[in-house]
Amino acid sequence: MRITHLRRLGQSAALATALVCLGAAQPAAADTPDLAFTVDQPETTPGSTVSLTMTLTNNQSTDIWFVYQSVQPTWATTQRKDLKYNFVSCTAQGAVCSGTGSTALGVNYEIPLAPGTSRTVTLTYQVAADSGCNGTIGFYSYLYYEYDNGQRTKDGIHNTPETRVACAPAEPAAS
Repeated sequence: MRITHLRRLGQSAALATALVCLGAAQPAAADTPDLAFTVDQPETTPGSTVSLTMTLTNNQSTDIWFVYQSVQPTWATTQRKDLKYNFVSCTAQGAVCSGTGSTALGVNYEIPLAPGTSRTVTLTYQVAADSGCNGTIGFYSYLYYEYDNGQRTKDGIHNTPETRVACAPAEPAAS
């Protein structure tokens, strides 16, 4: 009879451990990524502009209470000393940008951001007419946010292939 009690205790302990582990896990994210990127064109030339759109979606079950995001050029982009570009505008729904005119930006989102809602930011950058090209212009974004009244956080570097735009040299003038 003692073995039966020990077996039941062992099964109960295993079940309790599994429930604690599942309960402590962070909420599962939906199919929508936290931060999604799109560009309006896959290739640019000197003198052209490109729009990079980012959409932050709250995939949590509680409000997002704090967000920090920065947008930076990739290491390979910074190594191109002949590449010249600047962010010329930032339009945002529910956010404010800082750093227009430079090559790095910060984004401040209006909070709280309710579950299932999104904020969209479109950054437009211009490649200088005298810029060198023959490569890609790439960006990554660091995103940190707090939700569940600051009890939980998510962070990470978001770098997606869609943020890379081929920069082709300008066509020579016809003679």
